[in-house]
Order: sequence, then structure tokens, then C-alpha cells
Amino acid sequence: MAAEPLPALWLVDKPAGPTSHDVVAGVRRRLGRRTKVGHAGTLDPFATGLLVVLSGRATRLATYLSGLDKRYLATIRTGSTSATGDPEGPISAAGAPATAGAIAAVLEFFRGEQEQRVPAFAAVKVGGERLYAKARRGESVEAPVRRITIHSLELVTDLGDGRAVLDVHCSKGTYIRQLVMDIGERLGCGAYCEELRRTHVGTLSVADAVAPDEVTAGGGREAAEALVHLPRVSVDAREALDLTHGRAVAGPGSGLTALCLDGRLVAVGEADGSGTIRPRVVVRTPEDLA
Repeated sequence: MAAEPLPALWLVDKPAGPTSHDVVAGVRRRLGRRTKVGHAGTLDPFATGLLVVLSGRATRLATYLSGLDKRYLATIRTGSTSATGDPEGPISAAGAPATAGAIAAVLEFFRGEQEQRVPAFAAVKVGGERLYAKARRGESVEAPVRRITIHSLELVTDLGDGRAVLDVHCSKGTYIRQLVMDIGERLGCGAYCEELRRTHVGTLSVADAVAPDEVTAGGGREAAEALVHLPRVSVDAREALDLTHGRAVAGPGSGLTALCLDGRLVAVGEADGSGTIRPRVVVRTPEDLA
């Protein structure tokens, strides 16, 4: 029987066109169909940039990445609206394009904590069905509202003709398409997100990413790199073996902790503040440690 693949982290630079599911399926073919593969945070088909892909037992870590902040470069096109908020459309003229100065001036209204309505063409379920399915049938549905935070929002490049690139640093659950549409509404001339590139998930950067076809069996990053936002506790070989069997180990702190043996992630534990850390998710097997 083949050995279980080691847990690995892949930073993939997703191209425009394929869905996140398509990229994951391609990675799975490259790593072997028996390898479990998943991702931590969907990108729309038109979007490019950082897709965090996890393989082997590292797929269990996705829940610890979903709450991280994200950073994007979004190209806003003013003077038009899109039913989907992106190039898929249909797209309609809505007014004279705004100047870069006008765009920059309204950004202050969108910084900070706020409520954002989920766009009509979103995968969120309402009444047991995806919103986009209802929207495509022409149904009028009250979309849910989420509490989000825009940590920073700046115009970084004036492309002319009512187009500009925005640098957005935001909390999880933020819809950049909706943010751009809301900016267009504030401008009074409409806008949609023409291009979108995710540059960061937490401290993970697209600068370190590879193209999907560069993923190869036996490669990938150490799974511990996915959890640099958590406190780290080093364990010895005996403690690592205990963790693989679900047994607690001694350790400091309180809350979630990455437990590592020689830099290799063994488990995510919960420190109770009294000197004990209990494993919550184990990503190594005893055979991995041999």
C-alpha cells in the first residue's frame, strides 16, 4: 500500500478563466488522484492571483485560514454597470466615466467597519439555493448583509478613461465586486470590477506563488507556513508521537497553537493556559515521524 502523501501547502497563482475548483482538480491530477486536495478561499473565474491550496492531511488546516485578511488589486471601470459586477455582465452604459480624482475622493466613505450586502450573483445560499441561480432566473431576492472591515483602500494607478487600480486590504467575507459597484453608485456614474487580483492571504503572498502547471508530486511548502499567524511551540520526538495518537502535551500559552517538530507541523493544539496543549487537528502520522 502506497504511503500517505505528506501534508503540504501550495501557493498557486490562479489565471483568469478557470474556477478555483478547476485549479484544485488540476493540482489533484498532478499529485495523484488518491491525494486529497483542497483550497482555502475561492476566487471568481475572472479573478487571478493567490489561491492557497492544501494537500494531504494539510487540507484539515483550511478552517484556520478562512478568517485571515485578504489583499487585492482591483481595476474599477466607471461609467458602466454590470449585472454580475464583473466582465461577465451583461454590461450597460450608466454615465460619463469618473476622473481618478473623483474616484479617490469617494474612497474615504468605504474605509473601516461597515455592512455590505452580498451581491445578487454570489454563491451564498438563500432558502437552500445559490443566489446566482435565483438571479439568473430573474427572481428578486433580499440578499443577506454582512459585517466587514476595509482596513485600507487606495487608488494606486490611474489608467485613464474612467479606469483605475485600487489596492484593497479587507476582512474575510468582503465582496470586491460589490465594493466596486457601491463606489460607482456613490460616484453617480456606475462602475464594475474589470479585473481582480488577490495578492495576499494573511501574510502569504502571490509573489511566492507558482503557476498551476508548476505543481509537482513531492513538492510543496511545509504545512507550518500556512499557520504563521498562530503561536508556535516546538515539541520533541516523544511529544510529537503522543500528538499523532491524540494525546496532550505540556506547553505554554492559551488558545490555538501550532505544534512543530524541527519546523514540521505535527498538529494544531488548544493551549488551556495552565500548561497543557491538547491536539485539535493532527496532520502527521507516526510513519511521517519515523
